[in-house]
Amino acid sequence: MLVVHKRWFQFLVFFIMVFLLILLISVTDFIFTPFLKVIGAVAVPIIGAGILYYLTKPLMYFFEHLKINRIFSIILVFLVLILLGVFVYMYIAPIAQQQFRNLIDNVPTMVNWAQDMISLWQSNQTAIPAEIDKAINNFTNNLQSHIDSVLNYLFGFIGQLIGFVTALVLVPFFLFFMLKDGEKLVPFITQIFSKKKAENIRSLFVKVDGTLTAFIQGQLIVSFAVGVLLFIGYLIINLKYSLTLALFAMVMNVIPFAGPFIAVIPALIVGAFQDPFMVIWVSIVMIAAQQIESNLISPNVMGRALDLHPLTVITVILAAGSIAGFLGILFAVPFYAVIKTIIIHFYKTYVNSKKNKEDALI
Repeated sequence: MLVVHKRWFQFLVFFIMVFLLILLISVTDFIFTPFLKVIGAVAVPIIGAGILYYLTKPLMYFFEHLKINRIFSIILVFLVLILLGVFVYMYIAPIAQQQFRNLIDNVPTMVNWAQDMISLWQSNQTAIPAEIDKAINNFTNNLQSHIDSVLNYLFGFIGQLIGFVTALVLVPFFLFFMLKDGEKLVPFITQIFSKKKAENIRSLFVKVDGTLTAFIQGQLIVSFAVGVLLFIGYLIINLKYSLTLALFAMVMNVIPFAGPFIAVIPALIVGAFQDPFMVIWVSIVMIAAQQIESNLISPNVMGRALDLHPLTVITVILAAGSIAGFLGILFAVPFYAVIKTIIIHFYKTYVNSKKNKEDALI
């Protein structure tokens, strides 16, 4: 019994020390601010290179399996990336750019059409509550300003994206050394531990690596497949701006759970302006693509590697979005999955150490 109280007392002291440490850091933030700025400056190339590392690592291993030297394998990986970039730049980007320009040029026409439809609906209604009628009028009168605000936000986002792309210049350098020396990280870290603890930490790194591999490779492959399916579907129903809308859906599908719902909104709006019945066809295409993705593609690509409940995913995304915006939404699920993997690993380590009556390897 005393042992139990002692254990709870140790946990209590631990949490008190953690909160005191947080308080101390908040008071002395002037010391940590320069370090945070340095971390922020290199975060983009490190994260970008990390994503590409997990995507290109299988290709590098494939080249090595063909008895090609590691350095030459990395060079071949970079050549493949360059060829993909050239293909996108020459064949996909011009079409998407032209469709995006046409979409922007047609925004005023869409706004006028919406205003006319609302006015027609109002004229045919005889018993509209005053509050609702006032709200509709305010929305109609300020519709153009709302559209302008959205466009200004979009262009501001594009400006931030340009800065983001500038930081990506460093990505190839980080990627090269990750591919070349990535396997040396774990031995470098575990060399300061005893053999048994080093094996435990090595096991943890393997699990974290598997979690990140399952999410990054799986999520991007699934998003690409959904984008291709939607593009084919949009072409079949003859939806305008099909490539631009499919590319938008491809990017949005990177966001777990919420991505597909965000992806379909622009397609439904464009379809409604093109032809009211087009909304039905767009919905059918989206439902068909999601059914193929959820029943055929995701189980074979991602499986149940992350083992996250949908309600947990929704909660994590909402919390991360309120704290860190779009980037929080984008990285919330893999971050949570990694933290969950670490906690489960140490918990099992602790349980096994107590079962075997030995010191915990943590």
